[in-house]
Amino acid sequence: MTTFPKDNEIQGVIFSQLKSFPDQRGFFREVIRKTDPFFGPGSFAQWSHSKMTQGVVKAWHYHKQQTDWWYLGIGQIEVVLFDNREDSPSYKTKLVFRIGESDKYGSDTREVCFSIPPGVLHGCQVLSEEAHLFYITNQTYNPNDEGRYPYNDPIVSHTWCQDPITSERDTVRFEPK
Repeated sequence: MTTFPKDNEIQGVIFSQLKSFPDQRGFFREVIRKTDPFFGPGSFAQWSHSKMTQGVVKAWHYHKQQTDWWYLGIGQIEVVLFDNREDSPSYKTKLVFRIGESDKYGSDTREVCFSIPPGVLHGCQVLSEEAHLFYITNQTYNPNDEGRYPYNDPIVSHTWCQDPITSERDTVRFEPK
């Protein structure tokens, strides 16, 4: 069983443990409110949904200015965060954890929403047959704000699944402008 990271193991990464209210119809779960301390006023700019299949690896992405808030509604993914900010007290700290449906995938999978601050490299690997990642950003998509390292770049020592499914964008390096 893995230990779930605590808030601020990487400076600026904050977890919000979610509560579900199940009944015979399914469940109700509140994910985020604009009044949540980790969200902040005026933070919402874009809401996105990424549907992924088993074996998909998306990594390493980061932003100069944008903050992301991730929530996995369906499935299970392994998330990897790496603090690549030289001025951060948590510089070079790596967090690995699983999010998704804990009732299906066990106690090492958490139902959370969490923030990814600018400069923190982030990636994920789909462990379930299918996964639906919902994320909010504090800025609308700007390709000039996004940077990437290849998913297998040695900047982060991490072993993904054998034969990962990636896009061409996850195999090249580019810096934000």
